[in-house]
This record gives sequence, structure tokens and C-alpha cells, in this order.
Amino acid sequence: MTTLRLPIATQQAVMRCLRHYLALANRHLETEYSEPKVTYRQRGTTAGTAHLTHWEIRLNAVLLVENGQQFIDDVVPHELAHLLVYRQFGRVSPHGAEWQWMMEKVLGVSATRTHCFDVMSVQGKTFTYICNCQTHQLTVRRHNKILRKESEYRCKHCGNLLKPAET
Repeated sequence: MTTLRLPIATQQAVMRCLRHYLALANRHLETEYSEPKVTYRQRGTTAGTAHLTHWEIRLNAVLLVENGQQFIDDVVPHELAHLLVYRQFGRVSPHGAEWQWMMEKVLGVSATRTHCFDVMSVQGKTFTYICNCQTHQLTVRRHNKILRKESEYRCKHCGNLLKPAET
């Protein structure tokens, strides 16, 4: 796997954003949390993840480069909030009341659970499945779990079991 080299200016913008929100949180919470480690190794369609016990944020370099400042403004405070919630409250629901409070009241950011970035450049191969109401694209991982009879998936709208589309 080749690693995308991020421009220094982009990395600096990420750190400015992180430091801004961390300072807000430290003032509001009357704490002195240290700066978390930031890496750019997140893969797939996930924009970022917070590794709670490691005090680390992993960001998707491809989506960061493609989406620039919007990515920074949305994803950095989102992942930082996960770390802060863990330090303040321990293990709680990932996007529950504590996280929403941290996002909106402490960081002053809208508590949005998922990103809406175009993921075509990072989307792996998908497999077409159908239900009674629509067509679904499943990842290789989910497709293989179905083949091994380890999982089954249902449509969120009609509730029917997804079946492979006839090719």
C-alpha cells in the first residue's frame, strides 16, 4: 500500500483546528488534557476514528486531501469529542448524550454522526444485493460474511433479507 504524502500546510491546518477545539474544551471543562496523537492511516470510507485508550485520532488522508477545510472542520472536532467524552465519562454510547453535549455545548459544533463526503475514490469493490424495495451495494467484507453464512443483512426500509442480484 502506498501512503499519500500530505502537504505540510494541510497537516498544520489539522493541528490548528485540533488545538483550537482542545483549548475550548480545556477551558470549559477546567482540565488540561494533552494534545492527542494524530495519524493519517485511516483507510476505506471512514473519515476518522478516535482510539480512546491510545489518546489518538486517525484521519483518512485521501478524504482529507479531497475535501480540504470542510473535512478538517467536520472530522477533527468530531473525533476529538470522542476522546474528550472518554476521559470525562468513561465508556459510553459513541454518539450518545455525552458526545452530543461535548460537540454542541463544549466545542460549539453541530453534532453530526456521519460525513457526507464523496467516497468513490476510496470505495472498494462492491456486490449488488436486492430486497423488495431497492438495490444495495455491499462491501467485499459483508459479501464474504454472507457467503460463509456468518451474517445476514436486512433492508432498513422494508426489513427483508438481502439477496444477491442475478447477474
